[in-house]
Amino acid sequence: MGQINLDWKNLPFGYVKTDYNIRCYYRNGKWGELEISSSEYIPIHIAATTLHYGQEAFEGLKAYRGKDGKIRLFRWQENAKRFQNSAKALLMPEVPEELFKEAIFKAVKLNERYIPPYGTGASLYIRPLLIGIGAEVGVKPAKEYLFLVFVTPVGPYFKEGFKPVDFLLVYSFDRAAPLGTGNVKVGGNYAAGLRATELAHQQGFANALFLDAKEKKYIDEAGPANFFGIKNNTYITPDSHSILPSITNKSLMQLAEHLGMKVEKRKIPLEELETFEEVGACGTAAVITPIKRIVDEKTGKEYHYCPDGKPGPISTKLYNHLVAIQWGDEPDPFNWITILE
Repeated sequence: MGQINLDWKNLPFGYVKTDYNIRCYYRNGKWGELEISSSEYIPIHIAATTLHYGQEAFEGLKAYRGKDGKIRLFRWQENAKRFQNSAKALLMPEVPEELFKEAIFKAVKLNERYIPPYGTGASLYIRPLLIGIGAEVGVKPAKEYLFLVFVTPVGPYFKEGFKPVDFLLVYSFDRAAPLGTGNVKVGGNYAAGLRATELAHQQGFANALFLDAKEKKYIDEAGPANFFGIKNNTYITPDSHSILPSITNKSLMQLAEHLGMKVEKRKIPLEELETFEEVGACGTAAVITPIKRIVDEKTGKEYHYCPDGKPGPISTKLYNHLVAIQWGDEPDPFNWITILE
């Protein structure tokens, strides 16, 4: 089967059916063998813990087709580690790194014809998922689990591409509790953020910017992504237990240091927003989303960035470097890339 024909340049960040997904079951205290499935559905028990008690974790990473035709994965080992942390937080069995690797590599190879061509800006999104499938009516961890990996070709997360957007600073909702699950990638965090996102969308904003849940004094997550601010040649990002450790953010911090910048991971008080030269959100889906305006939901106060309407010079430089490493257009001094043979 040859390359599939899709309108690669106009792909949404959405689901496109591919040929196969990979599954593996955890039963009797151990992981079984990987299975290949062509079904898009999961037969599931009506009392499965994932449905009632939220035993669910997921990951997101991408495969890129380079100019040389080779397929590259970016820092998949970090996703494997984060997936294990998420499992631990919800008392689910951890997926061993080797099993994770085998499953994602297999899913990419079996669906190779869906990997978008180089130069289209589209990539193959990889979604590992872990759910409790054992039946329980009392609140307790399941005894059986399903680890699944599906892939789908995606365009950029924001239709504008690398263009500055507006964020609404939200007080009326929290995304995660200080000692809750905000630092792991579990579905409940995203469900909890939906109301704030919807509120922001209704008012014409790209997304919601959260404050810390406890004191409402410090910047927390930027929608489904990490926040960063830039000033005095320093890359500053929040330090908080309720923030998901973004692999993109981790990479941008290393890249910033590599480019001669200072890096600070610390609490960012709300008042500091007006001192930044550039601000943005970063994550796997969009890499960097520059922010041009933040509006305070409570006071109506506005913070403005990008005076010429374009992303700031440092955000642009970081974005271009990181994306070039991901696509294989620039050398990878950090050994972040795995080439799929």
